[in-house]
Amino acid sequence: MNAHDGFREFVIARQQALMRTAYLLVGDPHQAEDLLQSVLVKVVAHWPKLARDGNPEAYTRRALVNQYISWRRRPSRELPSADPPEHGISYDEAALDRIVLRQALGKLTRKQRAVIVLRFWEDLTEAQTADALGCAVGTVKSQTHHALARLRELAPDLMDSRAAQEMAR
Repeated sequence: MNAHDGFREFVIARQQALMRTAYLLVGDPHQAEDLLQSVLVKVVAHWPKLARDGNPEAYTRRALVNQYISWRRRPSRELPSADPPEHGISYDEAALDRIVLRQALGKLTRKQRAVIVLRFWEDLTEAQTADALGCAVGTVKSQTHHALARLRELAPDLMDSRAAQEMAR
Protein backbone atom coordinates (compact mmCIF):
# COMPACT_ATOMS: atom_id res chain seq x y z
CA MET A 1 0.00 0.00 0.00
CA ASN A 2 1.40 3.36 -1.09
CA ALA A 3 1.16 6.45 1.16
CA HIS A 4 -0.23 8.40 -1.78
CA ASP A 5 -3.00 5.96 -2.71
CA GLY A 6 -6.05 7.86 -3.86
CA PHE A 7 -4.23 11.12 -4.62
CA ARG A 8 -4.18 10.55 -8.37
CA GLU A 9 -7.87 9.64 -8.36
CA PHE A 10 -8.67 12.73 -6.28
CA VAL A 11 -6.83 15.00 -8.73
CA ILE A 12 -8.48 13.39 -11.76
CA ALA A 13 -11.94 13.68 -10.18
CA ARG A 14 -11.60 17.26 -8.88
CA GLN A 15 -9.11 18.85 -11.29
CA GLN A 16 -11.66 20.79 -13.34
CA ALA A 17 -13.40 22.27 -10.30
CA LEU A 18 -10.09 23.18 -8.65
CA MET A 19 -8.77 24.68 -11.89
CA ARG A 20 -11.95 26.75 -12.25
CA THR A 21 -11.48 28.10 -8.73
CA ALA A 22 -7.82 28.89 -9.41
CA TYR A 23 -8.72 30.64 -12.68
CA LEU A 24 -11.44 32.71 -11.06
CA LEU A 25 -9.02 33.76 -8.35
CA VAL A 26 -6.13 34.81 -10.59
CA GLY A 27 -7.92 35.62 -13.85
CA ASP A 28 -5.22 34.10 -16.05
CA PRO A 29 -5.20 30.48 -17.23
CA HIS A 30 -1.42 30.08 -17.05
CA GLN A 31 -1.14 31.57 -13.57
CA ALA A 32 -4.12 29.43 -12.52
CA GLU A 33 -2.24 26.31 -13.64
CA ASP A 34 0.84 27.48 -11.70
CA LEU A 35 -1.26 28.18 -8.61
CA LEU A 36 -3.00 24.81 -8.73
CA GLN A 37 0.24 22.95 -9.38
CA SER A 38 2.01 24.61 -6.45
CA VAL A 39 -0.93 23.78 -4.16
CA LEU A 40 -1.13 20.16 -5.32
CA VAL A 41 2.58 19.73 -4.56
CA LYS A 42 1.82 20.79 -0.98
CA VAL A 43 -1.32 18.64 -0.78
CA VAL A 44 0.48 15.47 -1.86
CA ALA A 45 2.93 15.95 1.00
CA HIS A 46 -0.02 15.83 3.44
CA TRP A 47 -2.04 13.26 1.51
CA PRO A 48 -1.81 10.32 3.92
CA LYS A 49 -3.28 12.39 6.76
CA LEU A 50 -5.87 14.07 4.48
CA ALA A 51 -7.02 10.75 3.04
CA ARG A 52 -7.31 9.24 6.50
CA ASP A 53 -8.75 12.14 8.49
CA GLY A 54 -10.64 14.58 6.45
CA ASN A 55 -11.99 16.37 3.50
CA PRO A 56 -9.15 16.73 0.99
CA GLU A 57 -11.20 18.95 -1.32
CA ALA A 58 -11.93 21.52 1.40
CA TYR A 59 -8.25 21.46 2.43
CA THR A 60 -7.14 21.92 -1.18
CA ARG A 61 -9.62 24.76 -1.78
CA ARG A 62 -8.42 26.52 1.36
CA ALA A 63 -4.80 26.02 0.29
CA LEU A 64 -5.66 27.55 -3.12
CA VAL A 65 -7.17 30.62 -1.51
CA ASN A 66 -4.33 31.02 0.99
CA GLN A 67 -1.68 30.61 -1.71
CA TYR A 68 -3.50 33.10 -3.94
CA ILE A 69 -3.80 35.69 -1.18
CA SER A 70 -0.14 35.35 -0.22
CA TRP A 71 1.24 35.20 -3.76
CA ARG A 72 3.20 38.21 -4.85
CA ARG A 73 1.75 39.52 -8.04
CA ARG A 74 3.90 38.43 -10.93
CA PRO A 75 4.73 41.00 -13.56
CA SER A 76 2.33 40.78 -16.44
CA ARG A 77 3.22 41.24 -20.08
CA GLU A 78 -0.27 42.47 -20.78
CA LEU A 79 -0.93 46.18 -20.93
CA PRO A 80 -4.50 46.86 -19.84
CA SER A 81 -6.37 49.53 -21.74
CA ALA A 82 -9.67 51.25 -21.16
CA ASP A 83 -10.08 51.61 -24.93
CA PRO A 84 -11.36 48.68 -26.97
CA PRO A 85 -9.19 47.45 -29.85
CA GLU A 86 -9.58 49.32 -33.12
CA HIS A 87 -9.57 46.27 -35.38
CA GLY A 88 -13.26 45.45 -35.44
CA ILE A 89 -13.62 42.54 -33.05
CA SER A 90 -17.30 41.93 -32.44
CA TYR A 91 -18.47 40.86 -29.00
CA ASP A 92 -21.93 39.91 -27.92
CA GLU A 93 -23.48 41.44 -24.81
CA ALA A 94 -22.64 38.47 -22.56
CA ALA A 95 -19.00 38.48 -23.66
CA LEU A 96 -18.74 42.20 -22.91
CA ASP A 97 -20.28 41.64 -19.49
CA ARG A 98 -17.71 38.91 -18.76
CA ILE A 99 -14.86 41.19 -19.82
CA VAL A 100 -16.13 44.06 -17.66
CA LEU A 101 -16.67 41.72 -14.71
CA ARG A 102 -13.19 40.19 -15.08
CA GLN A 103 -11.62 43.66 -15.13
CA ALA A 104 -13.65 44.75 -12.10
CA LEU A 105 -12.73 41.57 -10.19
CA GLY A 106 -9.09 42.33 -10.91
CA LYS A 107 -9.43 45.62 -9.04
CA LEU A 108 -10.75 44.05 -5.83
CA THR A 109 -8.43 43.19 -2.97
CA ARG A 110 -7.36 39.56 -2.96
CA LYS A 111 -9.57 38.70 0.01
CA GLN A 112 -12.58 40.42 -1.56
CA ARG A 113 -12.04 38.57 -4.82
CA ALA A 114 -11.64 35.28 -2.96
CA VAL A 115 -14.92 35.86 -1.10
CA ILE A 116 -16.79 36.68 -4.34
CA VAL A 117 -15.37 33.62 -6.13
CA LEU A 118 -16.13 31.25 -3.26
CA ARG A 119 -19.59 32.61 -2.52
CA PHE A 120 -20.98 33.23 -6.00
CA TRP A 121 -19.08 30.94 -8.38
CA GLU A 122 -18.27 28.06 -6.09
CA ASP A 123 -21.68 28.52 -4.42
CA LEU A 124 -20.31 27.98 -0.92
CA THR A 125 -22.30 29.04 2.10
CA GLU A 126 -21.03 31.83 4.33
CA ALA A 127 -19.84 29.21 6.85
CA GLN A 128 -18.03 27.17 4.17
CA THR A 129 -16.42 30.34 2.81
CA ALA A 130 -15.32 31.34 6.31
CA ASP A 131 -13.80 27.89 6.75
CA ALA A 132 -12.00 28.10 3.39
CA LEU A 133 -10.60 31.53 4.28
CA GLY A 134 -9.88 30.71 7.91
CA CYS A 135 -11.95 33.61 9.22
CA ALA A 136 -15.25 34.32 10.97
CA VAL A 137 -18.62 34.28 9.19
CA GLY A 138 -18.98 37.97 10.09
CA THR A 139 -15.77 38.69 8.18
CA VAL A 140 -17.18 36.89 5.13
CA LYS A 141 -20.36 38.97 5.36
CA SER A 142 -18.38 42.19 5.70
CA GLN A 143 -15.96 41.33 2.87
CA THR A 144 -18.89 40.34 0.63
CA HIS A 145 -20.66 43.63 1.35
CA HIS A 146 -17.53 45.68 0.62
CA ALA A 147 -16.67 43.65 -2.49
CA LEU A 148 -20.16 44.03 -3.97
CA ALA A 149 -20.13 47.76 -3.19
CA ARG A 150 -16.76 48.06 -4.94
CA LEU A 151 -18.05 46.10 -7.94
CA ARG A 152 -21.06 48.43 -8.14
CA GLU A 153 -18.64 51.35 -8.16
CA LEU A 154 -16.32 49.83 -10.76
CA ALA A 155 -18.99 48.47 -13.10
CA PRO A 156 -22.29 50.24 -12.42
CA ASP A 157 -23.87 49.17 -15.72
CA LEU A 158 -22.94 45.58 -15.15
CA MET A 159 -24.14 45.59 -11.57
CA ASP A 160 -27.54 46.82 -12.75
CA SER A 161 -27.85 43.93 -15.19
CA ARG A 162 -29.61 40.67 -14.59
CA ALA A 163 -26.30 38.80 -14.36
CA ALA A 164 -25.20 40.95 -11.45
CA GLN A 165 -28.52 40.41 -9.73
CA GLU A 166 -28.04 36.66 -10.12
CA MET A 167 -24.54 36.96 -8.62
CA ALA A 168 -25.84 38.99 -5.69
CA ARG A 169 -28.41 36.33 -4.70
